Amino acid sequence: MKILILRICGKKIIRANLCNSWQKTFIEYICFYTTNSGILKKVLPLFSYILHPIFISMYATLFYLFYKDDVFSTNEKYFVLIQILVINIIVPVLFYLLLKSTGHVKSIMLSQTSERTIPLILQCFLYILLVKRSIVITRYPELHFFFLGALFSTILALVCVLFKTKASLHMVAISGLTIFVIGLNIHLQLHNPYWPALLILLSGIVASSRLEMNAHTPKEILIGLFIGTLPQLLFLYLWL
Repeated sequence: MKILILRICGKKIIRANLCNSWQKTFIEYICFYTTNSGILKKVLPLFSYILHPIFISMYATLFYLFYKDDVFSTNEKYFVLIQILVINIIVPVLFYLLLKSTGHVKSIMLSQTSERTIPLILQCFLYILLVKRSIVITRYPELHFFFLGALFSTILALVCVLFKTKASLHMVAISGLTIFVIGLNIHLQLHNPYWPALLILLSGIVASSRLEMNAHTPKEILIGLFIGTLPQLLFLYLWL
C-alpha cells in the first residue's frame, strides 16, 4: 500500500492512496477534522448554551405538545408552556443571579462541585411542584413521567455532589430528553426515526462540547449519561 504524508495545519496526516473504503472514510474524516478543528472549537461551545439543562424541559414540552396536537386546545398549550417557562427557566435564572450576587456561584455552568448543591435542591422542589400541581398524571401522563424521571436524575446528581463526584448535568438533561423522545415515538406510533437520530447526534455533540471546553472528564460525561438515562428508562415501563 502506498503511503503519502501530508502536512495540514502543522500536523502530519498519513493518507493512503490505495486502501479499502472504510480506511478512506476514516482518513477523510481525520483530514476534515484537522483542517476544520479551529471552526469546530468555536462552534462546539455554542451547543453547551443552546442545549443547557435549563432549556431541556421546554424542548421536551414543545415536542410533547406538538405531537399531541389534537388532544390539547391552543389556550391549554400556551398555559402549559408559560408554566414551564416560569418554573423551569425564569425562577432558576433569577435564583442563579441571586446566588451569583452573593458569591455562591461563579458561572451558569456550575463548574465547581461545591456550587451545585443549592441549585440542585431548588430544582428538585421545582420538579415536585410541576408533577404535583401542574403536569399531573391524569392530564399529561407521558410528560408527567418525564419530569418525574428528571426529578430522580436530579436527586442522583445531588447524591453525587454529596460524595464529591461531579456529573455532567448537560449529559443528564440531553440523555433524559433523548430517552423521552424515543419512548414517545414508540408510544404514539409516530414511525419517525429522524427525531431520535437527531437527539442521539446532539447528545454526542453536547458531550464533545463539554470535553472541548474542559468542563468535564470522560468519566463525568459517562456518569451524567447514566444518571440521565436510567430513571427515564425505568419510568418507560409505566407509560410506554
